[in-house]
Amino acid sequence: MANSILSEERRPFRPRARVLQLLGDELIGSARLAVFELVKNAYDADANEVVVRLDLDSEPEPTLTVTDDGDGMTLEVLRSVWLVPGHDHRQKQRLLDRKTSRYQRLPLGEKGLGRFAVHKLGNHITLVTRAQDSDECVVDIDWNELTEQRYLDEAPIAIQVRRPETFSGERTGTRIEVRQLRADWPRSEVRRLYNQITSICSPFEEPSGFQATLNVPDHESWIKDLPDVSEILNRAIWKFSFRIDQDKFDWTYEFRQVPGFNLDSRTVEKPGDRLKLPSRSDDDRMEKKVVADPTVLAGIGPVTGEFYVYDRDREVRQRIPHIRALEAYLDETGGVRVYRDGIRIYNYGERGDDWLGLDLRRVNVPTRRISRNIILGAIHLSLRESRDLVEKTNREGFVENEACYQLRRIVLGALAALEGERRIDKERIRQLTRKPDDPITAKIEKPIRELRRELERQGVREKFENYVTRIEDDYRGMQETFLSAGMSGLNLAVVFHEVERGVRALHQVISEGADMESAARQARDLMLLLDGFSTLLRRDSKQQHSGRKLVSAARRFNVLRFRHHHVQLVCPLLQGDGDGFQSRFAFGLILGALNNLLDNALYWLRVRWPNIPDQGQPPERKLYVNISRDFEAGPAVVVADNGVGFQGDDPEHVVRPFFTRKPDGMGLGLYYANLAMELNGGRLAFPQPEEVEIPDEFDGAIIALIFNEVA
Repeated sequence: MANSILSEERRPFRPRARVLQLLGDELIGSARLAVFELVKNAYDADANEVVVRLDLDSEPEPTLTVTDDGDGMTLEVLRSVWLVPGHDHRQKQRLLDRKTSRYQRLPLGEKGLGRFAVHKLGNHITLVTRAQDSDECVVDIDWNELTEQRYLDEAPIAIQVRRPETFSGERTGTRIEVRQLRADWPRSEVRRLYNQITSICSPFEEPSGFQATLNVPDHESWIKDLPDVSEILNRAIWKFSFRIDQDKFDWTYEFRQVPGFNLDSRTVEKPGDRLKLPSRSDDDRMEKKVVADPTVLAGIGPVTGEFYVYDRDREVRQRIPHIRALEAYLDETGGVRVYRDGIRIYNYGERGDDWLGLDLRRVNVPTRRISRNIILGAIHLSLRESRDLVEKTNREGFVENEACYQLRRIVLGALAALEGERRIDKERIRQLTRKPDDPITAKIEKPIRELRRELERQGVREKFENYVTRIEDDYRGMQETFLSAGMSGLNLAVVFHEVERGVRALHQVISEGADMESAARQARDLMLLLDGFSTLLRRDSKQQHSGRKLVSAARRFNVLRFRHHHVQLVCPLLQGDGDGFQSRFAFGLILGALNNLLDNALYWLRVRWPNIPDQGQPPERKLYVNISRDFEAGPAVVVADNGVGFQGDDPEHVVRPFFTRKPDGMGLGLYYANLAMELNGGRLAFPQPEEVEIPDEFDGAIIALIFNEVA
């Protein structure tokens, strides 16, 4: 076989000369990001200040200059590092925990590719640099000449060494001037560049001795009116700050006074709380780990952060001064940004980037969730301890690995804690703005009125009135209808949203003068949707049932879940022969209510007792279900557990729709149970331990379903 080889040679790759420029174009997404990258390089150079100067009217051509007062580079560093793409000297510094001399910084760079940012900006680059006790070095790169060469090794770069001119005296640093700019810089883009440069440092946790500024000679007015960040933050209605380390979650919530509203401010502090995590799958019931622990933070390290939240509801915004400027700022810069050692990780929090999925969460639960255009947030990480979070080569976020996924869960869990508290104060605001006869579920009334007015204007009201009346009547019965369709997990918020959206879509079809037969068909489809839910309710009429039958059915429904989550069920009723009590109720409706209580208990048991005991050890999670006659109003099914309890929440709040402390909960379980009991002549109660006889070991939540007894 060897004799068949005629010749052999070894040759290296010979990149084309234009490969560096191509890498600059492909690796760096925009000119603004390229400038951002040069500013980060100044941070790694241990600079105190970096100044970006954009001379759009300079002669003979516009120039962009980035100047820092960092360590600068020696001739040897230029030769062996700067002119060697992919050099790993920064990565070695970080791995060896070697910090800079002045400000004790670990380097942000690690791939040796950040220098390509300069080639994104223009065709002619002049770099001047000086290190301590060294002469000044000048590198001049003209891409028009370099790309005329066929191969990269045929396109040498000239390095001049001269006596200090730019950095005279004891000064050190690097100055990069870019000419023949490859991107236009209109007013809007300059304003975005200003926001981007000034956002490189966290407004809450600035790195020691680093400041970035932008100068635009003769165009200062372009950025003069941009608001000061501290002023914007002071106008937030809600502030939430937190720290997560190991298994401890310390947080502080502030509700500030709203102009024109007679509402007291409110502050809540929770040191040593447990961070509840959103589920990793659609079925949270099968998710074993629901709280953060050291394994979740592995490779991420401690996480701290601040959320500043605003309110864009009509009743609030009309009372806030300069609201348009504030909303314009939120539209442009709203979101949650990420910082490591005080320096921003691009492009988290940029316009168009929704790395946390906030807007989708808001669509699913519009009354409770926070969208990007009402929040300014910052997440702070330690560069040393977040080693598993690796920046992408294109400088647009972290590589999508397990650590990045867990970081999202952690941040969303903290945000959910804020949303739970915020819900209380949102309801206080609504109580002041809601008309007395305007119930929560009357959300459909305004669209119906608008629809009728449009039908009148189009002269077709008589033709559509029967449809509109049916839709309106069916909607008024939706609460009871939804409950009968409900069982645990029904997304009521989506259904409410779909019905309202259907009415508004019908309004739009008619106002645009579309084919009336098509409009009538759309009205019939919406009516059939509502009829389908109503039919479900009519099938489950009230009959006489025993307490034993109800509890027994709930146990059968959940027995596999109890086993899966290692929960010990204590149920004295089912150990005997008695029925407990007799009452008239819609069995499916009340079984759904009881299942919701058990569902909540299973979740909060896992929060308090996150670990499964070793085989042979008794379970720590315990659940108690029994009949009680301790209530004057009638017999009750009592559900108690040894979980975390209600943690001070008022029962008036927990039964409201969309109030929840779960990170991705709908906030409808207790609302469902409360309304189901009212529809069946009973009520939901939250007794204190001394008001009902239960074993002492069940020191968590206690809830009672109280019934009207029949002989």
